[in-house]
Amino acid sequence: MTHDLRILIVDDERPARDKLRRLITEHAKVEHIAEARDGLEALKLLAQASFDVVFLDMHMPEMNGLSVAQQLSEPAPLIVFVTAYDQFALQAFDANAIDYLLKPYDEERFLRALYKINKSLAAQNAKANTLSEAAPMIIQERGRVIVLPVPDIHWVEAADNYVLLHASENSHMLRQTLLMTLQRLGHAYARCHRSYLVRRDQIVGFENRFGGKGDGDFKLRSGALVPCSRQYREQILLSLG
Repeated sequence: MTHDLRILIVDDERPARDKLRRLITEHAKVEHIAEARDGLEALKLLAQASFDVVFLDMHMPEMNGLSVAQQLSEPAPLIVFVTAYDQFALQAFDANAIDYLLKPYDEERFLRALYKINKSLAAQNAKANTLSEAAPMIIQERGRVIVLPVPDIHWVEAADNYVLLHASENSHMLRQTLLMTLQRLGHAYARCHRSYLVRRDQIVGFENRFGGKGDGDFKLRSGALVPCSRQYREQILLSLG
């Protein structure tokens, strides 16, 4: 771990939040613990700050835990679902949860979840360090092979079963999903729309559409405008410092 944990606890029941806070405080190295009483409050907090881990109750009023998980932007925090309902386990792991705590859980079970968290974050840090100088993209185009350095890619656009890599000079097509491309490019890039990725250090501004605080476009150093959905906007802007 390169830093102490930033944790968000999401549960509509105060005793459940208190139990988690106590166990986290006793056993984890923590920088900050925040709490939310429902899914909408959780999304607001996640838009305002970054967290390493979200302990997320599955069954809540207004918005359930799965709905919250589905709206998290990349790079998303680790998710540990905490619930009294075991029938949601398969759905939880489909939502890429790292663990599933079934109430009432004990201290030993919590510690196993904490072990998974620390192990996963350590692996992420190692991967991030490796991807900081990600390998170039090898593209076959019109009978020739193009070696495209990753820093030259300013933004990426999904196009059916392909992605368009918009680079400093030209655009190149690659048969690959948008998610796979984000994983290959690393943390220098962020998903800003269901169909777009953007290189963070190329962003110089944000332009609202219709004068509101919803969808808009990131303006890049090259002058290009890259669409950004409202659910990704705040988290990306906060990551830019």
